[in-house]
Amino acid sequence: MEILSYPLFKNITETEYNQILLLKCAREVTYEKNQIIFHTGDITDELGLISKGTINIESNDFWGNKSILNNVSKGQVFAETYALCSVPLMVDVTAMEKTTVLFFNLKILLSQENSKYSWQTRLMHNLLMLSSNKNLVLSNRIFCTSPKHIRSRVMTYLSSQAVGHSNNNITIPFNRQQMADYLNVERTALSKELSRMKKDGIIDYWKNSFKLYNE
Repeated sequence: MEILSYPLFKNITETEYNQILLLKCAREVTYEKNQIIFHTGDITDELGLISKGTINIESNDFWGNKSILNNVSKGQVFAETYALCSVPLMVDVTAMEKTTVLFFNLKILLSQENSKYSWQTRLMHNLLMLSSNKNLVLSNRIFCTSPKHIRSRVMTYLSSQAVGHSNNNITIPFNRQQMADYLNVERTALSKELSRMKKDGIIDYWKNSFKLYNE
């Protein structure tokens, strides 16, 4: 069962997962590309687990300015903190392609009534680890958007991707506009800076694939 290989259900057996399903706390929804899964201000008791596709976590202000906070792919979860705290979402969640999401109701899963099940403690541990990893991802974005100059932001972001993949040949999950939104810069300015960096021999790229040089 593929879902048991995902971090949320680490050390959960197939029998235990079937117990979870019997609680009727799970549902599956498929979204089309660019469809909004959650809007800013929504309140949810459910976390989402992506079984197919990718999503972006986006901040959109009153004037329509967009900033991409994170890209979430197959096997990963989203909205878990909002589901645990029952507070309105401060972000939009958007499908980047045709995406299937499994929603799990945390109020049911983590209720006192279900503490009798041995899987509940392991599930809570897994949620804690996932939330900690999310904090690292958001911290990394702060590092990427802190430098004043576009080149420094690009180098910080690409360096982090290279370290994460242990390879100086990387493919990022963003197109050029999305990369600009993630780094909080104008797309035109980003494209010009990437061209300069290529001319200077710092990077090479084709669409969303990059090669980093350190000599």
